[in-house]
Amino acid sequence: MARVYLEGVTKKFGTVTAVNNVSLEIPDRQFTVLVGPSGCGKTTALRLIAGLEEATAGNIYIGDRLVNDVAPKDRDIAMVFQNYALYPHMSVYDNMAFGLRLRRYSRQEIDRRVKEAAALLGIEQLLERKPKQLSGGQRQRVALGRAIVREPQVFLMDEPLSNLDAKLRVQTRAEIKKLQARLQTTTIYVTHDQVEAMTMGDRIVVMRDGLVQQVDTPLNLYERPANLFVAGFIGSPAMNFIEATLRQRNSTVMVDADSFSMEVPSDIAMHAREWIGTQVIFGIRPEDIQDRAFARDANPSWILKAMVDVHEPLGSDVILYLSSGPHSIVARVDAHSDAKMGAMAEVVFNMRKLHLFDPQTHQAII
Repeated sequence: MARVYLEGVTKKFGTVTAVNNVSLEIPDRQFTVLVGPSGCGKTTALRLIAGLEEATAGNIYIGDRLVNDVAPKDRDIAMVFQNYALYPHMSVYDNMAFGLRLRRYSRQEIDRRVKEAAALLGIEQLLERKPKQLSGGQRQRVALGRAIVREPQVFLMDEPLSNLDAKLRVQTRAEIKKLQARLQTTTIYVTHDQVEAMTMGDRIVVMRDGLVQQVDTPLNLYERPANLFVAGFIGSPAMNFIEATLRQRNSTVMVDADSFSMEVPSDIAMHAREWIGTQVIFGIRPEDIQDRAFARDANPSWILKAMVDVHEPLGSDVILYLSSGPHSIVARVDAHSDAKMGAMAEVVFNMRKLHLFDPQTHQAII
């Protein structure tokens, strides 16, 4: 087991900077997820740690060892790829044992490790099969087993669930999380799926254009995003962003969006007084907007009457696409809401959960 530390790491491909001066510490035994849109640099960062790419600048440490000039095979890591990369002519047993044979482990040690990993993953009955005889989920388990038998200091996983169907992906991500908790191996997991990141990671590293935007726990990323990008990327449906102005009215501070205005709770407003009279970006998550019929003791200044453009029932709740003046707003409301498409509906904003962002820097104000 070992921590992984990136110190000012940059990777350029010609004129393109894929990873830009990233400094990041991944503690020992932690499950860390790198997440971001396609092209943000997350896979390149993983390949740099693995030694499959050479850093243009900066240092990479695994444990206390500088590994910039250490070959991938000597870094004591194991990688699970997106396409599994199983040898089609070999049995499951031989696929899992292949790396150990190259390292000249004894036959008894190889047999012990393969059978222990197979039992851990529930694939003992598949050891004699070829990859073509396996389902996608079974192949994914074999790829994991091949990594586990190495007993490495660090697991590196590059979108290992992307080839699975939705139901199997949900099941397998829970299995991977349980497996990591049992093995206590430092794990770095790359995905573009924010739901996958939120459900699996002890800590999440959000990346964009080669830069780290925020490193935090899933809950903190959700509740206290550092900037507009993180706020919009984490959460589904995405956070609503509304151009507004903070205004003082008597003793209260209001978010004025022209077609509507909302009172800011006094204890929150005190942190934004320097922004009174200036433009801000007002953020509110869909799940923090309720149908008025289900909101007890609703603050009258938090109520919005808006047109329902689209009504999407999901069983457990309903997604409403609302319009108020020039603003489009998404709300996740109770499944029993009476809101109808083409009709007006009253919803209540939970202004205790509001977010405010600087429209110039896109950094969080509140």
